[in-house]
Amino acid sequence: MNLPRLRDPYFNYRHRQKLHVLRITLALAITFSITNLFAIPHSGWALVSTIMVMGNLPHIGGVLDKASQRLLGTFLGASWGILLILLPVPLPGFMPLATLAGIAVATYATFANRYGYSGLMFGISLLLVVGDGHQDLGVALWRSFDVILGTLVGITVTILVLPQKATDMLRFLLAENLDTLARLYHAHTTSTSGLDIDTQELLKTASTLLVKQRGLVDAIHSERRLRRDELDDIISLQRRMLSTVELLLETHWTTRAGHDRIEAMEGLRDAQHRLARTLGTLAFQVRTGQTIEVQVTAFDLQRYADIAHNAKGENGRALFSPSGYLWLNRELARLSVALVERLGGLRRLPSKRLRRRAARHTLINETRDRVNGDKEGSVK
Repeated sequence: MNLPRLRDPYFNYRHRQKLHVLRITLALAITFSITNLFAIPHSGWALVSTIMVMGNLPHIGGVLDKASQRLLGTFLGASWGILLILLPVPLPGFMPLATLAGIAVATYATFANRYGYSGLMFGISLLLVVGDGHQDLGVALWRSFDVILGTLVGITVTILVLPQKATDMLRFLLAENLDTLARLYHAHTTSTSGLDIDTQELLKTASTLLVKQRGLVDAIHSERRLRRDELDDIISLQRRMLSTVELLLETHWTTRAGHDRIEAMEGLRDAQHRLARTLGTLAFQVRTGQTIEVQVTAFDLQRYADIAHNAKGENGRALFSPSGYLWLNRELARLSVALVERLGGLRRLPSKRLRRRAARHTLINETRDRVNGDKEGSVK
């Protein structure tokens, strides 16, 4: 296994669990070696800090975000504790009251915001320093040093050893979700019954992928590759596309008469299959680091206006499902156009490393097979 493959984002993504275990094990070994080599007192806190920083975060952005909060909380908490210890003649009960006051202020300042971990570390570091209220300065300084040492080791190993970027994780989750939406939409246009188990599983998968992407926002922001507004737009567009597909499923099968009217719309199925293939192509370009160069064809509703407007059921009552169904298809195409434009405007989305490595594993072949399968399905 050569070095370029180890630096391949897709390789690191596929094996992220094993690589994360390797990084944590290596970081703990390095921390243990340093503390034992230099006989650093209270070294257990360094090991705890290392594993707390890395935790269940396999990507650089997550570790950097958590580590920065840990360092900030540790520095402020330790500084407040050392200040209390250095007071020449503290009043009786002053230290515990000042400790509680510091923790209360930190908790209030970080309540219900993304810096909650800093507030937690402020309290832990402060309690480590002051102890039972009779702590000496030497112990306080060593404990603070151990926390910082363990944190820095965790950051260093995460960045240097087979790094996994949160931005790359978003790329592959996005591509997988687009593939899921394409499969879901294509299956809907070729199905002969209502919602089935496979469709429900696809809907669940798409929802799960969206939740995972939302959980990466802070980490990606820490990597300074994408802005929060860009991430919010990408996730919001996917969420709205998923909701539109769900509504399409329900609208299509509201009544048998409405379904028959929809089936009579010549060219509609071809347009739907074309959109499904476009979503699959977009997923391929995102996954393989290509420049976004897909064209989404808008739905021409005017050609179906008469059929939709004059649709009536067996009882002579007007049918609204064909019109709603057409509008939802146009909305899905419009959202797809917006997503393509948003992704195409991201300067750091294309990846030379992915393009170089894509042909050396099944990344391209899997996607091509899926696209070809969609084409065959549309012909049938």
